[in-house]
Amino acid sequence: MADTCGQVLLGSGLTVLSHPLMYIKVLVQVGHEPLPPTLGRNLFGRQVYQLPGLFAYAKHIIKIDGKSGLFNGLAPRLCAGTIGTIVHSRVLQKSQESKFEVVGGGQKAEEGSLQHVVNETTREMIARSCATIVTHPFHVITLRCMVQFIGREAKYSGVFDSVITVYREEGILGFFAGLIPRLLGDVLSLWICNMLAHLINTYAIDDSMSHTSEIKNCSQAVTGFLASMLTYPFVLVSNLMAVNNCGLAGGLPPYAPIYPTWLDCWSHLSREGNMSRGNSLFFRKLPVGKTYAIDQKRFF
Repeated sequence: MADTCGQVLLGSGLTVLSHPLMYIKVLVQVGHEPLPPTLGRNLFGRQVYQLPGLFAYAKHIIKIDGKSGLFNGLAPRLCAGTIGTIVHSRVLQKSQESKFEVVGGGQKAEEGSLQHVVNETTREMIARSCATIVTHPFHVITLRCMVQFIGREAKYSGVFDSVITVYREEGILGFFAGLIPRLLGDVLSLWICNMLAHLINTYAIDDSMSHTSEIKNCSQAVTGFLASMLTYPFVLVSNLMAVNNCGLAGGLPPYAPIYPTWLDCWSHLSREGNMSRGNSLFFRKLPVGKTYAIDQKRFF
C-alpha cells in the first residue's frame, strides 16, 4: 500500500511537470498551427523555414490564456494517473500471487530466460491493459479539454460536468473513443521493448563485462525509446479519434474529416504523410507540399 501511494505521488508530480508538453503535443497532433513558419537554422546550421517549437507555442498559449492556460485538462489527467496506478498495482499483485505462468507449465522460469521475459511481459501487458481501459474515459476528457483551445469553446469545463456531457451526447461508447488503437500501441510497444532488450542483453552483452547491470538498464531505455517511435502512429490515431466529431472545432472539418472508424483515420493520415505529426516539438520541418492557411491556422 505504501509503495502504491509513493508511486501515485511521484506520478502526480511528473504529470504536473509534463502537462504543458503534452498539451502542446496534442494541439500539434490535431493540426493546429497558430503561428506561421519562421526562418531558423536546422541541426547543421543551414537556414530553413521551420514551424514554431515547444517554447514559441507555449508563449502563444500564455499570451492568450495566461500561465494557467498551460494546465488545461490537468484535473482529469491526474484522476487517470491516480486510478491507473492503483489498478495496475492491484492487477500485477494478483497475477503474481496466483503464480500465473504463460510458458513453462506452471514451473518457475529462470530469471533472464526467454520464458521468464514472456511471463513477465504478459503480466505487465494485462496490468497495463486493465489500467488503460479503466482510465480511458478520463483520457478522453483530458484531450477534449485541451482541444477546446482551438475553437475557444468551454464545453468541457470540469471532470464531473464533462462526464455528463459525454454521456448525454455520445452515451457509454463516447468514453472509449480511440481506445482500440491506444491498447494496440501499448501492447506492441511493451513487447517490442522487452523482446529487443532480451535479445541485446542475451547476445550482445557479456555478463563478465564490468557495469553489466547499468548497460542492461541502458539497453532497456534505448529499446523503450525505439518502441515508442515505432508505435507512435497508434498514439496519434487514438488521440485524434478521441476528439473526432465531438462537437469541438479541433475534431471537425477543416481540421479533420469525420472518421467512421480508427482505420479510416489511419488511412487518411497515411495518404497525407502525417503519421508522425506531433512526434517532435523541436526543429519542426514544414510539411512537404502543404500550404499554410493563416486564417485557419493550419496546413492543407
